[in-house]
Amino acid sequence: MGNNPSYFKGGKRPVEQVSWHDAVSFCQKLSWKTGKTYRLPSEAEWEYACRARTTTAFHFGETITNKLANFQEAIAQTNYVGKYPPNAFGLYDMHGNVWEWCADHWRGNYNGAPSDGSSWTTGGSDNRVLRGGSWDCYAFDCRAAFRDYLSAGNSNRCRGFRVAVALAVPSSPSSL
Repeated sequence: MGNNPSYFKGGKRPVEQVSWHDAVSFCQKLSWKTGKTYRLPSEAEWEYACRARTTTAFHFGETITNKLANFQEAIAQTNYVGKYPPNAFGLYDMHGNVWEWCADHWRGNYNGAPSDGSSWTTGGSDNRVLRGGSWDCYAFDCRAAFRDYLSAGNSNRCRGFRVAVALAVPSSPSSL
């Protein structure tokens, strides 16, 4: 998009140093350029994508090592996307590397959360949900179920994002 704010630049590194507002703006620009609808995933979508039908703490099992993810300052910076094994859905770096913004407003629990996987964007504070942990986090913070939050305007070398794209829905049953 013509601007990479990352502190750690190079090839296939994730973009970081982006606020939630920056991530949303990127999705809007990408949607405009491609004609498809891009957005931040909901917190529920993010966790589903991370787990890839598993029930363990990490998509690869109960423990994490630096051969499976970038965390706890093993290299003290982001690493190239694809360096670590993907999950069963083919997604890379769901644990560690950079925290990923979700569309949802932060709440301390799931009481009253949407049951259909959609984003919880009403009420709450200006804080937004972050998932996945990062290169500077402890193993515990990288678990599939771990959640954190930050002000939507905040950015740093540990915050990035992942996009979701809306699937095209046939306009009528006859087009199936």
